[in-house]
Amino acid sequence: MDKVQIDNKSFWEGISAELEKSVSAQTYATWFEPLRIVNTENGIVTVEVPSRFYYEWIDSHYGSLIQEKIKSVHSLDVEIRYTVVVGEKDGVSKGVVLKEKVWADEEVRVYDNRSKLNKRYTFGTFIEGGSNQLAKAAAMAVADAPGQTSFNPLLIYGGVGLGKTHLLQAIGNRVLEDKSNCRAQYTTSEKFTLDFITAIQKNRTSEFSKKHRNIDLLLVDDIQFLQKKEQTQEQFFHTFNELYQQGRQIVLTTDRHPRELYGLKDRLVSRFQSGLIVDIHEPDLETRIAILQSKAEHDELDIPYEILEFIATNIHGNIREMEGALIKLLAFSSLSHSDVTMSLARRALRETLGRAGPYRITIDDIICGVSRTTKISEKKLIGRGRKMEVALARQMAMYLCRELVGASLENVGLHFGGRDHTTVIHACRTIKTRMEKDQEFKEGIKSLRAQVGG
Repeated sequence: MDKVQIDNKSFWEGISAELEKSVSAQTYATWFEPLRIVNTENGIVTVEVPSRFYYEWIDSHYGSLIQEKIKSVHSLDVEIRYTVVVGEKDGVSKGVVLKEKVWADEEVRVYDNRSKLNKRYTFGTFIEGGSNQLAKAAAMAVADAPGQTSFNPLLIYGGVGLGKTHLLQAIGNRVLEDKSNCRAQYTTSEKFTLDFITAIQKNRTSEFSKKHRNIDLLLVDDIQFLQKKEQTQEQFFHTFNELYQQGRQIVLTTDRHPRELYGLKDRLVSRFQSGLIVDIHEPDLETRIAILQSKAEHDELDIPYEILEFIATNIHGNIREMEGALIKLLAFSSLSHSDVTMSLARRALRETLGRAGPYRITIDDIICGVSRTTKISEKKLIGRGRKMEVALARQMAMYLCRELVGASLENVGLHFGGRDHTTVIHACRTIKTRMEKDQEFKEGIKSLRAQVGG
């Protein structure tokens, strides 16, 4: 790319149009409208963003999408860099107030092209709490001695946005810091699948196999997306075996326990369970506030404590969503030239949090709702009764606890009379299987879910 030959405005207009088609109107208005191309040369596109917070969100969530659109519109493979506003100063000239922007053109690209790791994800920036303490300890043990512990594979599971990816990449970054010659590879199961399909189309499966088996550390995110992809599962199975037999370290993440990964071959699930499995729970209020404080301190932002508490109190189960709310607030403040106040926070986050603030549904709410809808008492639902209608209602309630609350198997079992986690798994499987075979039953569950969820 030559800076002289390309007009930055027209270069970005085509990309913007494609981005607008790919995301919701609210997402586009919040995250893409404020962006501006300031430079295009030497294979590098420099994008202007309002703040480092803004940059981090854009780069981690939409960086690959922007690159994809640049390639589809302009047929260019480029590197994206960011220019961040670090301050403003007022000047007066001939009675006219001028705003002179002071820019910091800094190298804020933080990806390692070889390993595909994001260098921001470290153990130092991971906020520890009771919900993730065991997972972090296991991750650090693996990072300190990859392939030399009994934690191989290490599998971390938990709900969306709770820090699994952070820990996964922190392992890779720690290993590369200690052993720069280590061959580490981070990927997602979805990317693994797409690369495998491309290899088949281009008759390069042997190259694909060699690439993924000739490494020391394999980090695979969201392994659940391998479900029902039989050919990809077969390839991954052989890759797993090859690395494992050579004593190479494998670390995986998924959104649920391997026992609940329906559509995966039994021998693959067996491999996943052969090492250490740890879960990450929803963080408590104190941990959520600490996460936001750490984020603000890292970017040298002075956010009032009551606003951080307001966000942490209203967003419970998704750290990514919580950080996104903070970034949206900062973007709202920047674009409206307003100070960050509680009033502004309520206005900026009204759509995210709801006008009256969201209510977090609990397991007890679901038990109460199912009882009310099925006319079966709560006592019977959590009791030991085995009548068909009671057992079915209990199974539906357990299923909804997993679907609506994202509660762990153990937690659901405790609320239903101290039942074992295998009982909860059986209940969920029973409901899912019947929903697949009986459309009327499926509609009934959807209706029940709507009533209980509401």
